[in-house]
Amino acid sequence: MKAFVFPGQGAQFVGMGKDLYDNNEKARELFDKANDILGFSITDIMFNGTDEQLTQTKVTQPAVFLHSVISALCLGEEFKPDMVAGHSLGELSALAAAGAVSFEDGLRLVYARAMAMQQACEANPGTMAAVIGLPDEKIEEICKESSTDTSVVVAANYNCPGQLVISGNTDAIQTACEKLKAAGAKRALPLKVGGAFHSPLMQPAKEQLEKAIAETTFSAPVCPVYQNVDGMPHTDPEEIKANLIAQLTSSVRWNSSVQNMIKDGADDFTECGPGKVLQGMIGRIDKTVSAHGIL
Repeated sequence: MKAFVFPGQGAQFVGMGKDLYDNNEKARELFDKANDILGFSITDIMFNGTDEQLTQTKVTQPAVFLHSVISALCLGEEFKPDMVAGHSLGELSALAAAGAVSFEDGLRLVYARAMAMQQACEANPGTMAAVIGLPDEKIEEICKESSTDTSVVVAANYNCPGQLVISGNTDAIQTACEKLKAAGAKRALPLKVGGAFHSPLMQPAKEQLEKAIAETTFSAPVCPVYQNVDGMPHTDPEEIKANLIAQLTSSVRWNSSVQNMIKDGADDFTECGPGKVLQGMIGRIDKTVSAHGIL
């Protein structure tokens, strides 16, 4: 069975999508439509901008969404997913590609999400850190030990066995990293990110996104969408909306999502969008399945 997966923030690179724009009329129409919807030329930044411009959250998220969804839609008849999933921001790409929201509404939601998260980061500064080489349970335990009433750190991204990202207030992250290294972590390094994504610090963004989602029409997708909050398949529009809202302050259960997709029959994973991050994670979760980019 064929699964299509969509990457999140961090997969972007300057020049992303330019080949699609230059060589595919449908892609060109969608990119031009995106510029009109956003009110600025995101394609200029994607194709010719600087790394600094592209890593602004308000640019990164719609850029990754556009590259991912347009890549999938331009496959035409080859895009026949039995199931889809997306990592963090990629969940919106997956929903748009699978028809749960229109391309236009999906882009508007992504931009609203990006702006809300940017504001939350400014109001509640924080960071994230990658932890390699410790069991999930041990990391969760140390996060609890490192949190206080005023400073919190939580497990944010369950990426694959032996790799977990934590998120929270900067001082709590620093404390947790020291304890994780002492407990035997191979690495516990703060990441260069704009804030504490998928943690309680994103609560203001969650409230803003909830309003935007309430104003958006959702339909049943063409196939099950394995969502981040529980790693389970969903097709009911109301469930999808609730999970999408909860995702901002909840953990990304990517490891569980991929394992459940494989359990349900997926043996061929295609990553739609920039980079190869998800292909690498899937390979570490289960080496028996095929994971590749668009062929």
